[in-house]
Amino acid sequence: IPKKRLAVVTGGSAGIGLETAGLLKREGARVAICGRTEERVQRAARQIHALPLVGDVGREEDAARMVDAVVREFGDYNTLVNNAGWGRFSPLKDLTVAEFRAILDTNVLGAMLMARESARHFVKRSRGNIVNVSSTAGSRGFAGGTAYVASKFALGGMTECWRAELRKRAYSASLRPISSNRSSSPRLSNSPTTWIPLVDLIDELHTTTLRMQL
Repeated sequence: IPKKRLAVVTGGSAGIGLETAGLLKREGARVAICGRTEERVQRAARQIHALPLVGDVGREEDAARMVDAVVREFGDYNTLVNNAGWGRFSPLKDLTVAEFRAILDTNVLGAMLMARESARHFVKRSRGNIVNVSSTAGSRGFAGGTAYVASKFALGGMTECWRAELRKRAYSASLRPISSNRSSSPRLSNSPTTWIPLVDLIDELHTTTLRMQL
C-alpha cells in the first residue's frame, strides 16, 4: 500500500463522492474532487480541504487536464475513485436517445476516460488503484432502468477487462466495483468481479484487494 494516498474522487462535490472524499481525507490522504459545476466543487473542496477540479469526466480533454493537474499539484498520484454517475428512469417507450447517451457519456465514457488517463500515469509508477463505484443495478435490471442499468453493467464489464489486461503485467492486479448501496450487495456467482458495500470502502482501501500493481 502506498505510504501516502493521493486520490481523485470524481463526482466529489456532493453525495457519495463527497462523503468518500471526506473519509479519505480523515484517513490522511491528499484528495482532489472533480465535478462540472464550479460553485459546488469549490464549496465542497473548502468544506473538506480538498483540491478542486472543475470539468466533465465525459470530455476527453477535461479528463486528461484533471489528471495532469493532480499530478502537478501533488507531485504524484496513485488512487482513482470513479464515482461520477447519474440516472434518469423512464419506460423504454419514453426513453429518448439524448437521455440514453447523456447517461452513458458520464457513467461509462467518463469512467473509461478517467481510468485511461490515470492508468497511463500508474504504469509509469508501476503502482496505482482504480476503484469503480457501481450499484446493484449492475447485477440485475428493473423496470424503467434501461439507461442506468446498461451503464452499470458496462462499468462492471470494463472493470473485468481492465483487470485482465493489467494481470498480464509482472504483478497482480485487482479492481473491484463498489456498490453504492449501504446494505449488503449480492455477490455475483461464477464471476471474478466481487461487489462490496460502499461503507466498506475505506477498510478495503487499506488492503491489497483494491491494489493495482502494474
